[in-house]
Amino acid sequence: MPDNMPDNKPDTSPLTPEQQLAMQTTSKLSEAWLFAAKKHNAQLYPGTDLPYLTHLGSVVLVLWQGLLAKPTARADLALLCAILHDTIEDTQTSPEELSALFGEEVKTGVLALSKDPNLSGQAAMIDSLSRIQKCPSEVWMVKLADRIANLTVPAAHWSADKRRLYAQEGLLIYRELYPASDFLSLMLKKRISAWLDE
Repeated sequence: MPDNMPDNKPDTSPLTPEQQLAMQTTSKLSEAWLFAAKKHNAQLYPGTDLPYLTHLGSVVLVLWQGLLAKPTARADLALLCAILHDTIEDTQTSPEELSALFGEEVKTGVLALSKDPNLSGQAAMIDSLSRIQKCPSEVWMVKLADRIANLTVPAAHWSADKRRLYAQEGLLIYRELYPASDFLSLMLKKRISAWLDE
C-alpha cells in the first residue's frame, strides 16, 4: 500500500481546543433547533401553509451570509438567538427556561428581540430596538436578518398600507442597527426598496 493512503483506522489524536469548541457549538445549535421545532410545532408561517421553522431557517441562512461577510468570535450567540428569537414572543417559553438551557446571554438576546406585549405598534419596536442596542452586535445582526427574511416575499394577504408601514418599520431597524453589519444593512435596504416596488 502506498505511504500516502489512509489506513482506515480511526484518528485517535486529541481534539484541538478549536475543534472541541466547534463540536460543543454544533451540539448546542442542534439542541436549540430541536427545542424551537417543538415549541413552534403547530405554527405556520403567517399567510402560508409552511411550517414556522421555514422562517427560522430563513433567518439563520440570512444571518449566516452576514457572518461570512463579517466573521465574529460570537457566531454561536448570533445563531442561537436566531434559532430561538421567536420562542418567548410566540410560544409559551419562559425566559427562565431559555436561561437554564442556553445561558443568560442567549436569554437576554431573545428577550431583547421579543416585543413587549404591553406595547403596540411603533412603541413596541422602539422599545425592542433600545433593548437590542444594549446587547452584543451579534444580536443586532439577528434583528437585521429577521427583517430581511420577512421582506423576502411580499405578504400577499397584506394591504398596501400594511406593507408600507412594515417597510417604514424596516427603515427604523436599519437606522438603529446598521453599524452591526455592512452586508446585512445593505441587504435590508435593497429588500425594503424591492418590497415597496412590488
